[in-house]
Amino acid sequence: MKLLLTSGGVRNDSIRAALERMLGQPISDSRALVVPTAQWGHPMCGPASVRGLVAADPAWDSFTGLGWASLGVLELTALPSIGAERWVPWVRDADVLLVDGGEVTYLAHWIKESGLAELLPSLPDLVWVGVSAGSMVMAPRVGSDFVHWSGAPDDRTLGVVDFSIFPHLDLFPDNTMADAERWAAEIGGPAYAIDEQTAIAVEDGVVEVVSEGQWRAFGADGAVR
Repeated sequence: MKLLLTSGGVRNDSIRAALERMLGQPISDSRALVVPTAQWGHPMCGPASVRGLVAADPAWDSFTGLGWASLGVLELTALPSIGAERWVPWVRDADVLLVDGGEVTYLAHWIKESGLAELLPSLPDLVWVGVSAGSMVMAPRVGSDFVHWSGAPDDRTLGVVDFSIFPHLDLFPDNTMADAERWAAEIGGPAYAIDEQTAIAVEDGVVEVVSEGQWRAFGADGAVR
């Protein structure tokens, strides 16, 4: 599986070029499934925001509205009740999973509970494009600041990559560089703070920052790299 971990989606030509390189073809020729699951776990999200996401409303023109050849919905909470024989072929036939933001520990729970986590290692050509929590979920942990689900036992997530992500740098009052530095000092591992114009591409074990904006890398001790 190839990873394109973004804060706010495919918001500039550099991130778009990285995505099409990973896909090996234009976006317009690629089949996408959008995963809205994380939104259900976050108190700021709900039916209206999910509807806009899956309908590719203008607010999602850097994500579901990029002009995919086809766009379907993969709702993780439904998968255990319909059986793998139905949904696994849907994922295998997709070129890309568009995994939206919301509550990251809730998303991690359902990626595992649904069986998707077990399937992903067998899909080397699939591209995972995350937004916010959809990117953070690949980390070993996210920090207590980003846990908003009462069912979360702690801040641990999937650990597919060995670094954590602080998204939306300077977009919100509590997402300043000073906040990112405090968070990095607590996270106990390598980390990146990224803004809406930045993505982290991971392919064949190689990590690359793709950015037309602001970002910062932190070492395991929280110091700036």
